[in-house]
Parts: sequence; structure tokens; C-alpha cells
Amino acid sequence: MKPSPALQAALAETARAIDARFDALLAIPDDPRADLYRAMRHAAIGGGKRLRPLLVLATAQIFGCDHDSVTRVGTAIEAIHVYSLIHDDLPAMDDDDMRRGKPTVHKAFDEATAILAGDSLQTLAFEILSDPATHPDPFVRAELVLEVARASGPAGMAGGQAMDLEAERAQFDLATVSRLQALKTGALIAVAVEAGAILGRVQPEGRTGLRGYARDIGLAFQIVDDLIDVEGDEAAAGKKLRKDAEAGKETFVSLLGVEQARERCRLLVDQSIAHLRHYGREADLLRDIAHYVLERDR
Repeated sequence: MKPSPALQAALAETARAIDARFDALLAIPDDPRADLYRAMRHAAIGGGKRLRPLLVLATAQIFGCDHDSVTRVGTAIEAIHVYSLIHDDLPAMDDDDMRRGKPTVHKAFDEATAILAGDSLQTLAFEILSDPATHPDPFVRAELVLEVARASGPAGMAGGQAMDLEAERAQFDLATVSRLQALKTGALIAVAVEAGAILGRVQPEGRTGLRGYARDIGLAFQIVDDLIDVEGDEAAAGKKLRKDAEAGKETFVSLLGVEQARERCRLLVDQSIAHLRHYGREADLLRDIAHYVLERDR
């Protein structure tokens, strides 16, 4: 199933906007930092689904948020995501040669430059979020910084990566794999939705449905990733597949089997859409994204 016309347009516009923002932020200086900036550009510009910035957009538009603020926040969260990919690909982690159809940063440059590029993208994200240009209200900016930091650190993405490394040495059950992926993949997806609501000045108690939606599509996204790793095409995926089985890691597919994993994914997508029942057509893009998560091949 192809994405809806509205989603296709939003995907294309989001990719263009995020690339343009990174292009402006990462102009190559005429000094010894040039290779660092080239490495950051190599990782950040071009390729990728831009799902997280798209989720910021799709949520924020429900509440009529300023487009420039939305793009800035989407860029910040994408910078965190890209930094995590650079570090995830390092020899000390997953040791990957290809990402988004091109050499990983440590292959295109070197390990030291890759580490610094990841570090720099992480700090760039918080520079963007705390900049008054992102939002005039300092309380909104502070909440964005807090929530993105929580989602990125040991209680979120980095903690999930630590569990993923341990998965090569231990046998994880389904509950542990679900917890791992809720942190490693789901936390940043969830904060993208949360950020759109923060920009819309929605109080925390008013975000319950959105949080449920984000939790369910985050888990569905990872199950599809596991299915792609087993059944997908490396050219379409733009990265090496069949890695988890080679590393001896338990996944949703190894624990559930292909058909049960696929059925669980369908149920999660249906459930995520049900969480949006209190919203009208203004949330259709979020609904389209849920279907897209189920049908993607990369």
C-alpha cells in the first residue's frame, strides 16, 4: 500500500525542510574543523525516513503551531536520531559499513571523527531547542529540553542501546525485548509526538491519547524493523540485514514468529489509531503515519 497523497506530500516537504535546515546549520568552516562538519553533513543530509520530524509536524498541526518552530524542533530531534545512528554503527557497537545507502561515518571518515560528529549533533539539538528563535516562551523551551533529554539518555534511547549490547550475551524474553525497544526506538518516537503537543501548549494531562498513540506506533515500528531484517531487501533498506540472527539476539520475530509478529503489528497500529478517537480530521496525518509504519519496506 502506498502512502496517502497527503502523507507523500508531508514526507517530501519534511525531508526538504530538514535537509535545508541542516544545510544552513552545518556550513563547512574554512578551518581545521572542516572534516567534522563534512562528517555531520554526510550523516544528517539526504536519506532517512524523517519520521520523527514528521511526527512533530503531524502533532503540532493539530494545535495550529508556528511552522518555523515546528521545523526547528523536528530538526533537533532528528539531530539526536542521527547522532545515535553514527554511534550505533561504530565498531564498538554494531560495526556497520552502510547506512541510508552510503558508507557509515566511521567508514567515510574515521572513528574519531564519527564520535565527534555524533557528539556535535547531540549538542546541536539542545542548542536548537533552547534558542529563543525556537519558541518565545522559555517554559516551552525548557520543557522541550527536559523531555528530549529524558528520551535520549539512560532512561530512554541510550539505555535501550545498553540493553541491546547486553542482548548479545543474554537470552531476553518477550517482555525484556519489548522494554529494550520501548527505550532504544520508542522513546525518541514518543518524544517527537510529545514535542508537538508541548509546542501546542497542551497540558500533560491532556496528552494521554497522544502518548498512547506514540507508544503503540513506536513498538509497531520496531516489529516492522525486525520483519525487514528477516525478510527485507538490503538495497531497499539501505543497510545490512540479518544482523540480529547473526549476533544471537532475540527479536520480536525470533520470539513470536513472522506471522504472529506481523499480526501483533497490525493490532498495535489499529490500537494507535484508536487512541486518536477524540480528534477529528486534523489528526488524519497521524493516522496515515500509523498505516505507513505498518507498510514500509525500509
